[in-house]
Amino acid sequence: MYTFPPCADPADLPDAGSVAWRLSCGQYMSDDDATTRWQRFTETVELEKVRAVVLGHPWYGWDCGGGDRYLIDARERLTALEAVFLGDLEDEESMISTIGLHDLAPLLEAFPGLRELAVRGGEDLDFPVTGHQELRSLRVESGGLPPEAAEHIAAAELPSLERLELWLGDDWYGGGTTVEQLAPLLAGQGKPALRHLGLQNSPVQDELAAALASAPVVSQLRTLKLSMGVLSDTGAEALLHGQPLTGLDELDLSHHFLSHAMMLRLWKALEPAGVRVDLSGRSEPDEDDDEEDGDGRYIAVSE
Repeated sequence: MYTFPPCADPADLPDAGSVAWRLSCGQYMSDDDATTRWQRFTETVELEKVRAVVLGHPWYGWDCGGGDRYLIDARERLTALEAVFLGDLEDEESMISTIGLHDLAPLLEAFPGLRELAVRGGEDLDFPVTGHQELRSLRVESGGLPPEAAEHIAAAELPSLERLELWLGDDWYGGGTTVEQLAPLLAGQGKPALRHLGLQNSPVQDELAAALASAPVVSQLRTLKLSMGVLSDTGAEALLHGQPLTGLDELDLSHHFLSHAMMLRLWKALEPAGVRVDLSGRSEPDEDDDEEDGDGRYIAVSE
């Protein structure tokens, strides 16, 4: 990844198609700075060769999420664009729960050849896309993925999609996706090429595990990620008593609340069959949790 400098000599820049171009003006820059930096970028770099773009602040940040309009406006020149990452911000720039996004359908419509799309945030995100023929990878990093966006992603016809990762997040920060809303995805509908699935960072990780224990989509997967959530022995028990998981190459359960005995059972059941089981990040419930009906378990990423 190459960060486009504020004062760039064209002679010092890499070939336009050889890097992912990152545009970020820093924490305290304004929309005017973004416009100036983008204009400089379009005047200096051969957009026709650009294959990947990463947008940070101020294209994305607190109460803003319109950076992709710059890409859409330049679509007639960005003819080779294959990969986009929206919302490349860290905690010192913006908490993940306040990174504004919006309807991603115009971006996908503008770039029918897009192969990889990743976004960080979730506030106001939606994905009312009935289909996209070329998208291979979709990742949403969120502390609270709006349930309607998750539902739309689950129902979308994405015949080329090989990798899908959804950080579902906490209800308090706009999450709340239910197993029922993911039903088309779990049934293996609309995504025949899917091989790597992550349903992560969820407060209903046990329910997801129970659903996946009999979900048709599992038979087509090589990697399954149920990491970053509140998985307990209840969810792990459902996985062990469900359909065989020995067709997987990897089962990622990192950041979990499993007992040592359950960790051993999972390892004995799957590791000898060649399944890599990631059980790192074991946590104990927070005994100081004072939320009503809380049990002390917590997801990895929320605020």
